[in-house]
Amino acid sequence: MSAVIDPRQFREVLGAFCSGITVVTALGPDGVPLGLTCRSFSSLSLDPSLVLLAPARSSSTWPRIRAAGGFGVAVLAAGQEQVALAMSRSGTDKFAGLDWTPSSHGRPRPAGVAAWLDCDLHDEPDGGDHTIVVGAVRDLDVTDHPPLLYHRGAFATLHRSEGRGDTP
Repeated sequence: MSAVIDPRQFREVLGAFCSGITVVTALGPDGVPLGLTCRSFSSLSLDPSLVLLAPARSSSTWPRIRAAGGFGVAVLAAGQEQVALAMSRSGTDKFAGLDWTPSSHGRPRPAGVAAWLDCDLHDEPDGGDHTIVVGAVRDLDVTDHPPLLYHRGAFATLHRSEGRGDTP
């Protein structure tokens, strides 16, 4: 017997988990840059190098990115709230006024991000009201910029304590 979970409480509980904010990008067949904001992002495998993201099934942008066969993932840096907001809007030019360059695989890479991954679409299993996207990493880069975070419905920034400690 499965429990009935209140969606509002589920969202509130999961909001306690701090996540980074990514922007998923591609070039459409007409050469127009495409993008969406995605907080559901994670590493999946080291060998082979795979990442996982989960765009909403209601997204009108994800099917267009999927059709490109590959995508970029930009881990946004602190101070890039406007990039996250622009990429989350529908019916607008999400790249208007955004400084970006093509990646080595031709995908739009926003300037000033904390990290970058170029991925080929590897798999796309069902994920309820989201689709689970597995990307095979083909190229990557990291900067010293601290990440932009999301916690309990608001943007946040990282405040480091002394020392780095061991990774769990």
